[in-house]
Amino acid sequence: MHLLKLLFFFLASFSRDVLSQEYNSRYNTSAMSIVKDAKTSLHTLRGYLIIDLDAPFTWRDCRMHNANVACGLEEGCRFPLKCDTSFCKEAHSYINPKCPPLNITAKYSCKICAVTPLNPISKSCKLSQLTTDLMRFLGTDGHNPSTSIRYPKDTFGIEFVISCAPSSLLRSLPKDASGVAAFSWSTLAFPRQLQTLIPHMKDKFALCLPSSSKAPGVAFLGEGPFYFTSFPNLDLRSFLSYTPMFRKHSNSLGYYIRINRISINGITIPLPSLKTGSVKLSTVIPYTKLRSDIFKAFVSSFSVATNRIPRLKSVQPFSLCLKSSAVGSVEKGFRVPEIDLETESGKNWTISGDNSMKRIGNGTACLAFVDGGLKMKDAIVIGTFQLENNFLFLDLGKQKLGFSSSLLARGTSCSSFNFTYVPEYD
Repeated sequence: MHLLKLLFFFLASFSRDVLSQEYNSRYNTSAMSIVKDAKTSLHTLRGYLIIDLDAPFTWRDCRMHNANVACGLEEGCRFPLKCDTSFCKEAHSYINPKCPPLNITAKYSCKICAVTPLNPISKSCKLSQLTTDLMRFLGTDGHNPSTSIRYPKDTFGIEFVISCAPSSLLRSLPKDASGVAAFSWSTLAFPRQLQTLIPHMKDKFALCLPSSSKAPGVAFLGEGPFYFTSFPNLDLRSFLSYTPMFRKHSNSLGYYIRINRISINGITIPLPSLKTGSVKLSTVIPYTKLRSDIFKAFVSSFSVATNRIPRLKSVQPFSLCLKSSAVGSVEKGFRVPEIDLETESGKNWTISGDNSMKRIGNGTACLAFVDGGLKMKDAIVIGTFQLENNFLFLDLGKQKLGFSSSLLARGTSCSSFNFTYVPEYD
């Protein structure tokens, strides 16, 4: 038993040492698939981790290691991180006051780092511990994924700081989901951890959410370039307009931009004061939410702009529904007005029909924006339906957002990255 304990402490110390190692890559970018769940409309990284722009750390359904049995991380064993590590201090800087208190620290002293992973859909959270997990990444030249990331000798992947969580926390997530992938400002988030481990990788990432569960979209960690099969010689960054991106405060996790105005068919909507004019991006709500006073003005203006299209009975959660045959389609073109969000930089983020009208069957298409009530914390939160088939490039170092508007209007989509694996030969 004494020998087993010595081996456990050796493995635990090895685990901490690996966190400080650097991993070499021929490329400065990694590519991962994004899968849309047909039932929940949530988007998952590699099909099993929900993408969350607000999560302070990644968490998944797993159990901590029993110290009486010796094993390594490659066998699925996970060892607790101590409370005095920089990782633990980072996690604790984003404690959710609605979650259970971290009262197990007193019982275990500083041998663990107690955290409370949060389910972004059910808003429930559970008491758990910070640990590590092995993950492997494929580098890319922008065209295809390839084995370009070199791991230190005797390691089985890149060791990421995550939190374990009980399987009960998975309720309301897609059937195959096993947790949440953090894509926030936190240094424990997926992109930022990878950036600190691989030389030359920049503090940037891109998301392109698919609109269908039949073909994957793509996430890029790094600065690119980015090529889709539709334009094999054209870097998608050439499509982008940019606007400043900001944090509400030092411990703010989400991504915000400012807008000057909203227009429909080029006509500015008379909106109530937006105060700071801030707009939040979200990958966990399905449709853009507007504060009630803004929502009423927005729907009223869209209704006037579409007054020649026959109305149908509204279908929850939407308030304005039209005859779908008169609205058009992706293939033939939508016959509804474009919605422009004029950003702080003066560039328009254009929301065309494929991102504004939701077909719900029975010959009905509804304006896919919802009333968030008068007490919304953020006046406007852009949801996934409006983000799908939009290429978003987040430069965290320079705090700016690159956006493409709908890729469908350019003859491509978020499902146009070539995931055919191309092996490398040294």
